Amino acid sequence: MSTLETDPATRRVPPLGGFNRTLLGIELMRVLRNRRTVIFALAFPVAMFFVFGSGDQGEQKVGVGNVAAYIMVSMALYGGALIAAATGAGVATERAQGWSRQLRTTPLHPVAYVLVKALVALSAGVVAIVAVNVVGAAKGTVDLPLGAWIACGLTTLVCILSFAALGVFVGYLVPGENAMQILGPGLALLSFLGGLFIPLDQYSAVIRDIAYWTPMYGVAEVARAPLTHELPWFAIVNALAWLGLFVAGAAWRMSADTARV
Repeated sequence: MSTLETDPATRRVPPLGGFNRTLLGIELMRVLRNRRTVIFALAFPVAMFFVFGSGDQGEQKVGVGNVAAYIMVSMALYGGALIAAATGAGVATERAQGWSRQLRTTPLHPVAYVLVKALVALSAGVVAIVAVNVVGAAKGTVDLPLGAWIACGLTTLVCILSFAALGVFVGYLVPGENAMQILGPGLALLSFLGGLFIPLDQYSAVIRDIAYWTPMYGVAEVARAPLTHELPWFAIVNALAWLGLFVAGAAWRMSADTARV
């Protein structure tokens, strides 16, 4: 075999940039073997739903449902976003182990690798979303038509793609031990600003104007749209813009990452 054939820089790029079911399966199994991640995905968002969804105002009407349904969707989004970001941030550990540098010797395209990470993070996010929705149904306080319930779950799943990409982006920016120290508090702050924990109409006008530009605002509006039947056009722009930025940032940092950290 000639030097030209073995040089990674001159290899032909495989179909879909190297994205394939085998790579996806390997990455998924790595996540499922992490018991702490799986337990976290189940327990934390459920606990948050009980904390924020146990008030006396849960039966008040909101859109086609009630306040309890509104809180359930919000907590499912928060839990899904958190675990998706944590899964995506696993690249920080891979960098520390030199795995990302090894990948740079292959023809795997950065966008294909980011897509694999995002899909694996989505799989972890499904666990959190389903857990919160099952508890919401069992608790008996959620009033939401079945069609809207399913639609909220599906839109929430799509929305956490942004935070899967954010996790990959942060994982390439900081050392492994610091990724979740940044993402955890950061997502909590974004959730407050985005209206997951406190409705935006309870904030001052200045805070609301800031909130409209944050990554959590747009996805929160999209995830709750089947319930509220309200979806401002600028919320859709917000969600798509942040998704594009996070995916582009993650792909850029993977391309630039050549050294073991």
